[in-house]
Amino acid sequence: MAGIAVCPGSFDPVTYGHLDIITRGANVFDKVIVAVLHNRNKQPMFSVAERIELLKDVTGHLPNVEVDSFNGLLIDYVKQKQAKTIIRGLRAVSDFEYEMQAASINKKLGPEIETFFMMTNNQYSYLSSSIVKEVAKYEADVSDIVPETVEKALRKKFSQS
Repeated sequence: MAGIAVCPGSFDPVTYGHLDIITRGANVFDKVIVAVLHNRNKQPMFSVAERIELLKDVTGHLPNVEVDSFNGLLIDYVKQKQAKTIIRGLRAVSDFEYEMQAASINKKLGPEIETFFMMTNNQYSYLSSSIVKEVAKYEADVSDIVPETVEKALRKKFSQS
């Protein structure tokens, strides 16, 4: 095993693609901190507190996974948690350019921190939280792309609006 890793994201909402990366990361690292980003540039569907609760529910079976949130620079959070690795999932080539830029600036700001890229399982390579919300908005079945808890939370959100 390889110490502590941080798996950051907005997770709005968490999908099976996210869960795939988190689970596989938990098989590689002693501890994985799933860190929900407070992103002021986005209008999330779920509050940070709701996303944390959903993540805790769907990762509860993974004893070495902790769920938390952060503001500010990821690299500062990683250092604060005494982690040595950032886990990032890649769905397609289109993700790589952005992720490479982020990894490069993180390496400049924290040369002791490594970024660990994991390819998402092919069955989830098309998934994004945006697509999930769009599909769920029209009451289509999302049971094969999000955990049951998330599916219920999505139905509840859309029934309120």
